Amino acid sequence: MPLAVYVLGLSVFALGTSEFMLSGLLPPIAEDMNVSIPRAGLLISAFAIGMVVGAPLLAVATLRLPRKATLIALIAVFGLGQVAGALAPNYAVLFASRIVSALACAGFWALGAAVAIAMVPVGSRARAMAVMIGGLSIANVLGVPAGAFLGEHLGWRSAFWAVGLASAVALVGVATRIPHIPLPETRPRLRQEVAIYRDRQVLLSIVITALAAGGVFCAFSYLAPLLTDVSGLDDGWVSGVLGLFGIGAVIGTTIGGRVADAHLFGVLLTGITASTVFLAALALLASSPVATIVLTFLLGVSAFYTAPALNARMFNVAGAAPTLAGATTTAAFNLGNTGGPWLGGTVIDADLGYASTAWAGAAMTAVGLAAVVLSLRLNRDTSSPVVARGTAAPGEERGPARKTAKKGAAPEAVETTTLP
Repeated sequence: MPLAVYVLGLSVFALGTSEFMLSGLLPPIAEDMNVSIPRAGLLISAFAIGMVVGAPLLAVATLRLPRKATLIALIAVFGLGQVAGALAPNYAVLFASRIVSALACAGFWALGAAVAIAMVPVGSRARAMAVMIGGLSIANVLGVPAGAFLGEHLGWRSAFWAVGLASAVALVGVATRIPHIPLPETRPRLRQEVAIYRDRQVLLSIVITALAAGGVFCAFSYLAPLLTDVSGLDDGWVSGVLGLFGIGAVIGTTIGGRVADAHLFGVLLTGITASTVFLAALALLASSPVATIVLTFLLGVSAFYTAPALNARMFNVAGAAPTLAGATTTAAFNLGNTGGPWLGGTVIDADLGYASTAWAGAAMTAVGLAAVVLSLRLNRDTSSPVVARGTAAPGEERGPARKTAKKGAAPEAVETTTLP
């Protein structure tokens, strides 16, 4: 695995910490900004909306810009967004800072994913994405609990300052370790790439990714008040339980990244099924502190066990659109990260209680599981348009990238043929 892929993963640590740390900061933010917890939860959706909109737009807008310079600019803007959030005098400014940060984060994710995929053989795509997703896992192990700890002891603004500092470190890493990446000799045909959205398998992959992510974060976004108000734990427990979720995420990412290349649909089916079961159990057992802690850990495992397969699947079925594949993956995840917290806030506003967010999340993942089954059936149908254009069965790689990224190929050879 090229060193640059690990640098991208470390950069994602800062991005992921900012994206998810609000799950441990909602109560103090709500109190300081004089808003309700569900309204504070919309700050999570605001970030996700920025990711949904920003990923495809920035993928196209930066098409002819130097890859390394673009990554540097995006991580710099992201860091400035954290500073703006730390200095926000009111809810509206904080909301705007989240959107700006999300746009930069989306661009970095979309471009960084394309660069990571391009630098490895096709058979290592899920492992490369697992390295990047590993940055999210580390963020959940260290960054999110640290943010909750800082929020409790030094105020929620200190968490934003800390992420700003982490962004500066990531900026140095990208500037010094990411190699120069040449632009493609021919300009990609965006009109032709947009045609992938007429493909049933691409649409199903978007739906599956959004529901799998949204179901988990429907409950995770409101974990802090669930732990204190339903499970009866003290505020000091919140950062530790969030860290336990992150440890589960590391374990899940490691296992999923190793297995998904060979058993992609197997990972999707087992991972999303497990998330559905754990969410339902959390809804039933939320009043038990021990059960809630254990289920939080298991939910981290199942959610991130599935993530590498979700990423790899999108790159497989959207291989004909190198510019939009990574952006579509980022947007799909954040469609879920938008809808999940919104649905969670809706059921809370309906006076159904914080435990009801887990029921709502389980409903989302159950529908996602049904979509996986449908996608698998279409994948086995040789008359499917996806199969007809030369894509492979589960566990195999698809599209034109298959002939450009043979096992053992040098990273440079892959870059010149698959980068957007």
